[in-house]
Order: sequence, then structure tokens, then C-alpha cells
Amino acid sequence: MIQQVARRIDFGYQRFFDNIEARRLGKTTRKVGRPKIKPNHKYKSITFTQAGYEIEGNRLSINCIDKSFTFWKHREWTGTIKTLTIKRDNVGDYYLHLVCEDCEPSEKLPLTGNEAGADFGCKTFLTLSDGMKITSPQFYKESLNALRSANKALSRKEYLSNGWFRAKRHLARLHKKIAERRRDWFFKLALRLVRRYDKIAIETLNLEGMKKRWGRKVSDIAFGEFSLILEWTCAKYGKVFAKAGQWEPTTKPCSDCGYDNKELTLDDREWTCPSCSTSHDRDINAAKNILQAGVPVS
Repeated sequence: MIQQVARRIDFGYQRFFDNIEARRLGKTTRKVGRPKIKPNHKYKSITFTQAGYEIEGNRLSINCIDKSFTFWKHREWTGTIKTLTIKRDNVGDYYLHLVCEDCEPSEKLPLTGNEAGADFGCKTFLTLSDGMKITSPQFYKESLNALRSANKALSRKEYLSNGWFRAKRHLARLHKKIAERRRDWFFKLALRLVRRYDKIAIETLNLEGMKKRWGRKVSDIAFGEFSLILEWTCAKYGKVFAKAGQWEPTTKPCSDCGYDNKELTLDDREWTCPSCSTSHDRDINAAKNILQAGVPVS
């Protein structure tokens, strides 16, 4: 446990000094502050290595406090446990995160022979190169009324009173429910895509720039989180995950002949190539270019 505390301090200072160097070279404008000592109530996780705890069935015993806890063991794990992390969320629920070594490999899905490029969008969450379009439910937008009501209830409470803490937990519980619904939808969508395609290529997005322009909607759609889940799902089931570079032109070039349509604007959703006379849907054409430019991620 003390080893992990030392590692966290070292990691914090490494990020601090690396950020100073990156800002000096002009690689970023984001500032990372110097690590500070947190008060006890702000610590939300604790990590054990291979000592300091025992697990028997669904009982966890922690030696340093001489107590044991029951947890919900939703599935069996394989291999040797290397680290165990106990995390507490804003609602007050605790979770166990295990990192294991020499795990049994998961079963690979059968190959289908299909490949697809995926173009992200605000109106249509995902447009695939074969023409399939997927719309995001926008879970945050659906829950705006409940969130506004909870925020108003919190603002009416006396600061640090019992009612204030109850209202704060209620608001945190709403945000947690939204995040869990979104994450569940992401995992189901990723599995559906992996079962259908052997190779999936996506584009690399400047999410910070998109947030400045479109704000809350980009955070609600959560392209970055879905990209990580899709990459993990491809690796788990033996499929190829590829990425096109951030500066790779994918929208304006024709996917058939390569003609660069420099006159294309954001309002043009469909266009005809002046060179080969091919009619294009803007998003489907971009998805085809992403598939051609995608480089497998190892």
C-alpha cells in the first residue's frame, strides 16, 4: 500500500515536469499543477499489491484494519492477482478492480470477411462505410429535467447540512445513472459491430476543439469513451481495430477516384464528384476514406 502511494506521488511529479517541458516546446497549452497533499475525505481509491489482503469466495479481508467485507462477485477471474484496487465513487459505492496475470484468453469470434470505416458525427453518432447509420440516444439530454430539479434542490439546502449532503448524493446518483446507461449502450454497440466486422477503422478527433464549438453535446455523445471501448472489444475478440490520423483528409476526397472537392462545405450533405460523376453521401464517403486510411492499432 505504501509502495502505491510513493508511485502515485512519483507519477504526479512526472506529469508536472513533463507538462512544463511540453508547454515550453509549444506542444500544449494545458497546464498541469504541482501535486498537493489531499485531505482524507478526498481519497477515493487505495491499491494493494500481492500482500495486505485476502480473498475467499466473495469475502475480502484487509489486514491493516482487521476487517472483512462481502462483495458481489459477478464473475470468476482467472490467473494470478497482481494488484487489487478499492475505489469509491461520488455516490458512496465501493468497487473492486483486479489486475491479473496469465489470464485465460477469451474465445475469438468467427471471421465474417467484412470491413468497415466509421465516421463520427453530432447528428448521426456513427456512419459506417456500408451505409449503416446509428443515432446516439443522448442520455444526458434525456435527463436534463431531472438534473435541473436536483440542482435546484441542492442549491436550496444549507451548505454542509444533512439535507445538503442528501441532495448532493441524489445529484451524484443521477449523474452515475446517466454514465452507466451510456456505457452499457457503448458496450452493446461495440459487441454488435465486432460480431459483424473483422476490421473497424475510426478517425482520430480533436475532442477538446469540438467541445469548444459544440459544447455539451460532444460530452454527451462521448466519442472518446466509445473509441476506448471499441478498441478493447476488438482486442478481446481477435478483430482488427484501426485509426486514421487526425490530419488525414477524409471528408473532401472522393472515395472512388481521389478527387479533392475543395468547394465542399458543412451544409453539403450530398455531392457529386466532378471527376468520376459518383454521387456521395458526405458521411458515407468519409467513412470509406477512413477505412482506406486506417492504420491498425497494435
